[in-house]
Amino acid sequence: MRATSSHRIGPDGKYDPHGDLDPNSNWDNKNVEPGETKILMEESGPGVVTHIWMTFLGPEPQGWAKHGSANHQEMLLRIFFDGRQRPGVEAPVGDFFANAFGRRREVISVPVVVEDADSYNCFWRMPFRRSIRIEVVNQSEKPVSLLYYNIDWIKKDSLPEDTPYFYAQYRQEYPTASGRDYLILETEGKGHYVGTVLSVRTRSPSWFGEGDEKIYIDGEKKASIWGTGTEDYFLSAWGLKTTSTPFFGTPYFDQWGIVGGHTSAYRWHIHDPIVFNRGIKVTIEHYGWIPPDENADYQSISWNEREDDYSSVAFWYQQGEPTFTARAPDAAARKLPNLDKVFYAADFAGDEYHGDGAAEVQQLLQYEKGQILYRPASTDGAWIEIPFTVGKKAPVRLLLNMTRSYDFGRYQAALNGVKIGGVMDFYRADIDNWEYHLLDFWPDPGEYRLRLECVGKDPQSGGYYLGIESVRLRERRPRVETWGHEKGKDWRENPVLHR
Repeated sequence: MRATSSHRIGPDGKYDPHGDLDPNSNWDNKNVEPGETKILMEESGPGVVTHIWMTFLGPEPQGWAKHGSANHQEMLLRIFFDGRQRPGVEAPVGDFFANAFGRRREVISVPVVVEDADSYNCFWRMPFRRSIRIEVVNQSEKPVSLLYYNIDWIKKDSLPEDTPYFYAQYRQEYPTASGRDYLILETEGKGHYVGTVLSVRTRSPSWFGEGDEKIYIDGEKKASIWGTGTEDYFLSAWGLKTTSTPFFGTPYFDQWGIVGGHTSAYRWHIHDPIVFNRGIKVTIEHYGWIPPDENADYQSISWNEREDDYSSVAFWYQQGEPTFTARAPDAAARKLPNLDKVFYAADFAGDEYHGDGAAEVQQLLQYEKGQILYRPASTDGAWIEIPFTVGKKAPVRLLLNMTRSYDFGRYQAALNGVKIGGVMDFYRADIDNWEYHLLDFWPDPGEYRLRLECVGKDPQSGGYYLGIESVRLRERRPRVETWGHEKGKDWRENPVLHR
């Protein structure tokens, strides 16, 4: 059997999912307006869903959606079995398909495939006895545009009484709670655990993933399954990098060791399910390296409890109903908190803010206000400046949100005349967005000027150009201010970037 978005019409000439094919239309997609719920499948059982496929437009503005569309973190997938009030599956569409942070990434695995980062497939088997309802809730302020879907299922005469149901539940902590491991799943009953999607936005510099997975079976006081580190649980080693394999992968990993880095990984327990008879508790520690200004003793060591932003989806099968109490918050609460005071470069495109060469505001890479594209002919007299104001003395990180491209040059940064960081090479064969972190400091209130001066170019680069979206002051963790180790230090004498 199949539930589908294929356009069909009933006797009254209106759309009817059980009607006949409309030979005059190829309008097989559906739009879901903000706040609306789209039911993809509603059928009586018994039966087993064997495959879900869906696709929809990405969030960027385009011809079919001039003002953009909902991203997949703002779309909530819910699956209800047998008329129950609580959904058995409740997770953002993206996270369910191992695509976190609202960012589209390719996943090539056994139960989940997101081909070319835009066709969402899952092959988890989902049995139901009396009924099933699959729905997508648009919790965005923008529509879900051009939603196509096919859901394949087998209609059965009966199911064995001990058939377990499929469950998937989203959970988050922004940030992780001090003094306790991050909880992924806790439920009583009989079943087997089959997968984890874990997503982390770092709030401190350096490596977040020293924490071990700790899994408690059937009411254990001490975990019988105790791992050796976060990347080890996800079957990698010595850190994580972007990869996708049949049973584990890291679809999203942007920059190592920065404040505000994003990592999302999946681990499917298909050939190695974690079986439980009375219950299971799945947790992971949130320990790792932190810099000395976050440590009470002003030391940098590897075993510190970190305060990063975690979210997860647990996947498991269980007889009957689970006792897990977690529920997915709405899309506004799922969005990561903003950490940045942003000074947009597009506000400073005048001639007084740059040296020889033209500068213009350019719309690119979904930048909210665009970027300045600065086009000097050589290094001679080539510079650009972005002014900003600090209103309160507090620990922050100074960084640049930049574009890299095939004709971009090398630049040196200076803040109020003081060189900070090394030479930055903005050349890249393919255009992309990259953050350059320059300085951790306690700036005094007042006026500042960030200057980028061209000092050359990569031999492969076609020019000395520069693309800058913004200068940003990013929050440091509150404990940096609590300890205050570097509050009295003059950043001009010794500019520091903690790694």
